[in-house]
Amino acid sequence: MASFSKYSGPWTKETMGHLLRRTTFGVPYKELSNVYGLGMDGLIAKLFAPVSLPSPPININFDADPNVPIGKTWVDTIPTTGTNGYRLTSIRTWTIEHIITNPISIQEKMTLFWHNHFVIADNNDARMYYYYIQMLRQNALGNFKQLTKDITIDPGMLNYLNGRENTNTASNENYARELMELFTLGKGDIAGPGDYTTFTELDVKELAKALTGWSDVRNEGVPRAQFRVGRHDASTKKLSHRFNNAEITNAGENEYKNVIDLIFERNEVAAFISRKFYKWFVSPTITSEVETDIITPMANMLRQGNYEVGPVVKALLSSEHFYDECVRGTIIKNPMDFVLEPFVKFNFVFKSDQSIKLLELGRIYDRTILLQMAYFQAPNVAGWSPFYQEPVLDGLWLNSATLPNRKLFVDGFMGPGIAVNRSVNNVTELVSRLRVDHIAYLDGLPKPDDLDAVLNETIAFVFCNNVAANQLAVLKGVLSNNWTSAQWKTAYDAYKANPTNEALKTPLITRLTSLLVYMHRMPEAQLS
Repeated sequence: MASFSKYSGPWTKETMGHLLRRTTFGVPYKELSNVYGLGMDGLIAKLFAPVSLPSPPININFDADPNVPIGKTWVDTIPTTGTNGYRLTSIRTWTIEHIITNPISIQEKMTLFWHNHFVIADNNDARMYYYYIQMLRQNALGNFKQLTKDITIDPGMLNYLNGRENTNTASNENYARELMELFTLGKGDIAGPGDYTTFTELDVKELAKALTGWSDVRNEGVPRAQFRVGRHDASTKKLSHRFNNAEITNAGENEYKNVIDLIFERNEVAAFISRKFYKWFVSPTITSEVETDIITPMANMLRQGNYEVGPVVKALLSSEHFYDECVRGTIIKNPMDFVLEPFVKFNFVFKSDQSIKLLELGRIYDRTILLQMAYFQAPNVAGWSPFYQEPVLDGLWLNSATLPNRKLFVDGFMGPGIAVNRSVNNVTELVSRLRVDHIAYLDGLPKPDDLDAVLNETIAFVFCNNVAANQLAVLKGVLSNNWTSAQWKTAYDAYKANPTNEALKTPLITRLTSLLVYMHRMPEAQLS
């Protein structure tokens, strides 16, 4: 097995594609040649370069949010009756738009990683989602320990995991349990009654006491956390043998920081989060060999670097193991990748009319719901089950409900388009179609007049790996549709000589549509 040492093999379009698929939501075809020229080190530097936070979502519908002027943001304004539904739509579509239009960067893949790790959901105040996701985005490659401290008193988390209800008179253990089990240490094998190897039930009770006193304040413009000393348990908390019988003394509003510091003294934390990085970027399966040769050096590096995430993830993505052929094309695309990648890669252009763009983005968000992975709608605090539910893991993305919807999505987007309708005065009108601009894609290829070149470029663009000879023959038949290479060239040259003639475009569009639909229905299109 390839090691954690830095990769020094050839830099090819295949290795570049592998890196981009695992770290971004796609790169437009027209940008690939420039990206390839950067080499591995240059591309990784680009992926890890700081990216500005997106401007906050704005109000575009006065009737839906009358207290916020058109063109101004609602994130610092208290919601009133009836505005939350509109704002939830706004934060969801704003998130989708940012992912699709974001520059080449690992930031959004890491933000989604943390969203799946530090889950909040079941929240009707969109302001909380905004400040939560911006915090994750800003700290996506920052310090894991500090991020854990920040999320502990995040208003959205205080609301979701009942931290606001955790007081000295009514202790709520929800967050304390998940802090250890899901966020930092992981739950080991049962070692005895109430003993999970990494922590015990006593530790849950005592840490819950240490975290008392915090609540979320929502009756102001910006939601915030507030510490109320009268609701804090000031006693000395005595932990189990799993923490070497450590004691946590009263530190008031700073006590939660001491809790996090104590947890992060444990070696299990670095190994636990390193495994999650590995599963996210490399493979859902961790063998004993991977544990020894990859996870252990990652965890050591993380501890030695005081839990700075960026250097560790960068080392993983630069490693020999990451580029090993045995891990390429082995992850089933999650719904966010499957739905959003085509919009990025085929350079979809949204309508300039803000109300129509909102509808377009809403349709895209709806596709992720149908495929069972929508932003801000994780099913539970553990996140989406294909990231942890063994032994099937990512295979859970493909089931009797999602497979037909994957087909419907690609058939629509690669073909005639997914209809976007608007209803005005009970009259429904078609205002947009979500679809590939086939001619724009074709014109952007190096040799659009060469049938074989078009086929080979498209295969390399869509699939992780090369196809077999028999598959290549079938795909060529789909694209050519009984045309010879000479006929393809003649048709393309005729179109270029008269590019406004729709009749000359149609035969080319028809054939390219058939190819893209056929390819995106293939099992290979499900892989990353």
